[in-house]
Amino acid sequence: MSLYDGISCGRVALGRAGIAVFSYNAFEIDKYARAVSRYNYPDIIQNGDVLDADFSQFSNIDLVIGGSPCTFWSIAKSINREIDKGGMGWKLFMRFVEAVRQIKPRYYLLENVASMPSNIKAYITEELGVEPVMINSALVSAQHRKRLYWTNIGAETGTGTGAITGITQPNDKGILLKDILETGVCVRDKSYCIDACYGKGGNHTSPHKQSGKRLMVYEPVPPMGAALRTRADENGKFKRLEVRDDGKLNAITTVQTDSVICTPVRIGSIGAGGQGNRIYSVFGKTVSLMANGGGLGAKTGLYKIDLPDGDYTIRKLTPIEAERCQTLDDTFTAYGIDDNGKTVNISNTQRYRAIGNGFTVDVIAHILSHMDF
Repeated sequence: MSLYDGISCGRVALGRAGIAVFSYNAFEIDKYARAVSRYNYPDIIQNGDVLDADFSQFSNIDLVIGGSPCTFWSIAKSINREIDKGGMGWKLFMRFVEAVRQIKPRYYLLENVASMPSNIKAYITEELGVEPVMINSALVSAQHRKRLYWTNIGAETGTGTGAITGITQPNDKGILLKDILETGVCVRDKSYCIDACYGKGGNHTSPHKQSGKRLMVYEPVPPMGAALRTRADENGKFKRLEVRDDGKLNAITTVQTDSVICTPVRIGSIGAGGQGNRIYSVFGKTVSLMANGGGLGAKTGLYKIDLPDGDYTIRKLTPIEAERCQTLDDTFTAYGIDDNGKTVNISNTQRYRAIGNGFTVDVIAHILSHMDF
């Protein structure tokens, strides 16, 4: 059983861990998430709103899994963040507790943000009777995403309050931002052959007029992960680019500017200007911010930022890149089957939202691999 199922990342993880699934009951209210799940797994049984669930009707459930909505407790929620019991975040979490207590599954697994208030973390630990393990998705993906996992899978010291999980940390796969990008990578791994005509003048805009003479090709600075944050100081609120220096992305969330990419500015090209013939400069200038409704800058816009080592443009992750960050297959969220049985295209806006709300699949698969069947 999967509560707050989203796009059924739990089902993907079960398959990736090599665990056979005979039935999968999901509770999810978002119609786009349900559509994606139905397209990828037509056999999933959709049960509606978890707040309306009657768990007493379920039996023979081996696993209850869920990531109760984290927006109520996350540090990213600066206004009306819930810091104690009684709010909607706690109400939704307690449905997970009720499911575990009524169904009595062999295993349970709950995920939530590591940035939650310490007292909420303590309350959850008290209810579930096991200490959480923190796993950063950076070990298995190109994004930093610290999450807490409460589970009795592999529990080593009983099931009472304070029990310690036996879940190990996943091996670091060494995946970086550059490994998952569709565009924005360096022009090529190696420069063109340096021949006798190298460096004998000409200009980069019309190299075909040089009687075949080759130019030096600038290999751009690799793309970097960043976030556009609204910060405040004595001068008021302002937008600030916060750039990572470790080759990773920030966590994929439902706020698209939380995880963006800095890429070098293109200023010219050689010949016809194909992918392998584009020239970039760390000193080139680009256009000012354009508030377009579509294109690469849809919703978040495209920005020119001056950084210490040159100028960059910023773009969002593509939906496929976001899927890769959550270790989903490419185009996993591209299509859906709606509640009327019609196959539909899922908009990029809804794809980003669904992906941000999902699990990092390979982390969940790693935890599930500790189950003993």
